[in-house]
Amino acid sequence: MHKQEFTITVYTENQIGLLNRIAIIFSRRKLNIDSLNTSPSEVDSIHRFTIVVTETEEVVRKLCRHIEKQVDVLKAYYNNNDEIVWQELALYKVPTDVIAEKVQVERLLSMHGAKAVVIRKDYTVFEVAGHREETDKLIEVLEPFGLIEFVRSARVAIIKKSDGFHKKLRQFEDNMPGEEVSKNIYLDKKDEVFSM
Repeated sequence: MHKQEFTITVYTENQIGLLNRIAIIFSRRKLNIDSLNTSPSEVDSIHRFTIVVTETEEVVRKLCRHIEKQVDVLKAYYNNNDEIVWQELALYKVPTDVIAEKVQVERLLSMHGAKAVVIRKDYTVFEVAGHREETDKLIEVLEPFGLIEFVRSARVAIIKKSDGFHKKLRQFEDNMPGEEVSKNIYLDKKDEVFSM
């Protein structure tokens, strides 16, 4: 099996210390996290972790199973890049005088879809949303013109063939009237495929 980029989506209760416990799962297996983002999900009080790793599918499948064993984790899915819609946000800080003096810089920024978010006398900050290759390309373009600073966000991703976690959560609640949904409901399905 060959390594490829996978995006792991983890739905959790919002509990203190969970991020640390998930990071330990990766470090114990000597796995590198390429990108990590946490945010609220479409379900009130449920958070969503978006983790990017480059590994074999077998390793990622086992990793998802282990993550799901954490008390506050409701479900973990993994997907390859063809199965998701994803973006990263990048910020570029460049000297304002270079942009004002050189029309070609303004044209290059426009070609890459860059939008000014802060304009000051000494510097201007541009933002670009896109895939890593796109944001890396603009670094190469701006370096000769005095790129001062660059930062990229973690990946945010939406699973293409998903009705959303709220629908799945509702199905589990409907099957368990009068009981709270716990992690065991998700773990009892041993043959379930983890890719959504």
